[in-house]
Amino acid sequence: MVGDGAMGTMLYAKGVPLNRCFDELNLSSPQLVKEVHLGYVRAGADLIEANTFGANRYRLAKFGLADQVREINLAGARLAREAAGEDLYVAGSIGPLDIRIEPLGPTSLEEARTAFREQIEALIEGGVDLILIETMISMEEARQALLAAREVSDLPVIVQITVGEDGATPAGARPEDFARHLDAWGADLMGVNCSLGPAIVLEALERMAAATPRKLTAQPNAGLPQMIGGRSLYLCSPEYMAGYAQRFIEIGARLVGGCCGTTPEHIRAIKATVRALAPRGTRASVVAPLRPVQSLEPVPPEQRSQLGAQLAQGKFPVLVEITPPKGWDASREMEAAMYLRNHGADVASVPDGYGSTARMSAQSLAVLIRQKTGLEPLLHFSCRGRNLESLQSDLLGAFALGLRNIHAVTGEVPPFVTFPAGSTVFDIDSVGLVNVLSNLNRGLDAGGHPLGTQTAFLVGVGLNPYALNIEEELRRFRYKVEAGANFAVVRPIFDVARWREFLLRLQQTGIPPIPILGHLYPLTSYRSAEFMNNEMSVPVPTPILERMRKVDTGDPARAEGVKIAQEILLELRGLVRGIQIAAPFGRYAMAVEVAQVLGSALGDGQSPDINKSELTLSRPN
Repeated sequence: MVGDGAMGTMLYAKGVPLNRCFDELNLSSPQLVKEVHLGYVRAGADLIEANTFGANRYRLAKFGLADQVREINLAGARLAREAAGEDLYVAGSIGPLDIRIEPLGPTSLEEARTAFREQIEALIEGGVDLILIETMISMEEARQALLAAREVSDLPVIVQITVGEDGATPAGARPEDFARHLDAWGADLMGVNCSLGPAIVLEALERMAAATPRKLTAQPNAGLPQMIGGRSLYLCSPEYMAGYAQRFIEIGARLVGGCCGTTPEHIRAIKATVRALAPRGTRASVVAPLRPVQSLEPVPPEQRSQLGAQLAQGKFPVLVEITPPKGWDASREMEAAMYLRNHGADVASVPDGYGSTARMSAQSLAVLIRQKTGLEPLLHFSCRGRNLESLQSDLLGAFALGLRNIHAVTGEVPPFVTFPAGSTVFDIDSVGLVNVLSNLNRGLDAGGHPLGTQTAFLVGVGLNPYALNIEEELRRFRYKVEAGANFAVVRPIFDVARWREFLLRLQQTGIPPIPILGHLYPLTSYRSAEFMNNEMSVPVPTPILERMRKVDTGDPARAEGVKIAQEILLELRGLVRGIQIAAPFGRYAMAVEVAQVLGSALGDGQSPDINKSELTLSRPN
């Protein structure tokens, strides 16, 4: 059988901008969608896909259309049926939800399956002949879509995965592995679509063919897109695509077609090739049992780092923030780290640089601190700006360079953009990051595939007792703890009574207890107190605001800020397992002076000239 080609490519060629919701065109421009379908019908396609690839609740919500899932899918199925008539097959196209599901994201498996089920029910109502689950990169998401289809119908289901240059999914699932899984889960047909072009798909299909007796499908892109004259164009010729279609068929594919960049001309050429070929018989069945995942036993937390050992032994570690510098020169930060180490600090907490300012990466600074001063760093590792592949690579590199403590944060969206072309990437959030770290600690990648080696990260997470939706914050905290978080760091505390109330509420949730570190921010002026209270959403009690108002600014204000922080620290001593102290504007001597009340070696009041007023006010994650 011959499938159709790209829907989005053809709509784009007809003038539809890329920022439009292509699925919504089923309602607003049905004739345009039908014209694309008819182009593939005339080219000889045996199967037409409904224009519903992104018509799930989560993708539609980005266009304000989440309440029109049924209408859009119903219209898409009916338009495809009108074009196909009764002689051709119509497939209900189901694409990824475009969100991260557990364990790499906050959406549960049940929520994902419900979204797929909602879409599939509408497609069945519209009269599709089969369900085509395509362009999947997550095996768990593919499984939820397949389960949803089985829950509401006995129609045939095709599941197609997309792969990268190495033939594996972004999460690391190899063709032979996902073929075995899809076989075990009961997909009627399985295959590969989209990807980087026919050559990569052929290689993946060959590896699948050796692992499953099921019939296969192949619908590759027409190569990689190239920007020509400001437009994104695919350059694989119809003849080239048709040549690969023959090779797909020879290794067992029974549905061939195209994905991004393929046009009616490509499908016409593929159809001619299919007509010239007779089936070459059946492939030999292969016994392909699922292999159990070979995970390693994680290193005990107390053996992962000095911080882990201190927490396990009931000690009270003192962490001080050192913010990455602008530019590449970290000499002052090295001086600060040595100063803190000499005065008894246990850990340098290195926050991820926020905004679009050109700062040294937190990871590079953490490595320099460890190598040049011997002070143990806690790296704040942000999901912002990293896709899943680069995130795993950076973590493995961090471990190889000796970093052992990771504070997993989602990361902030920059409040302003210094570079107009700057952008942000959020493949996963902090919950997903903790799951990735836990997998690496067990010798597995994000997809659960063995790496042959394991990391030994001590995993920290954030906890916000001032969240507007405290139930959601506690829910996410539970996910982090269950995923493998070893300790937590809270946002700055000024109101100890409120912190006691939060601790009581936390204890009542039944979340497994982990060490929680407090966080202090020595105020430097009345303005900084107002900033914390009003712009950072960190409650500062009225008595403290009044104390800072009286001294306002300058040395008296800084002295009062230190005194307030010392008082809070003494009250917190029995309510937290350690403390992280900010060094506002690079004033590390203030942090040392605050910790002096603990009676440690910290705080002789001597500090090198390392104040850096040009630094942005440190903002906690």
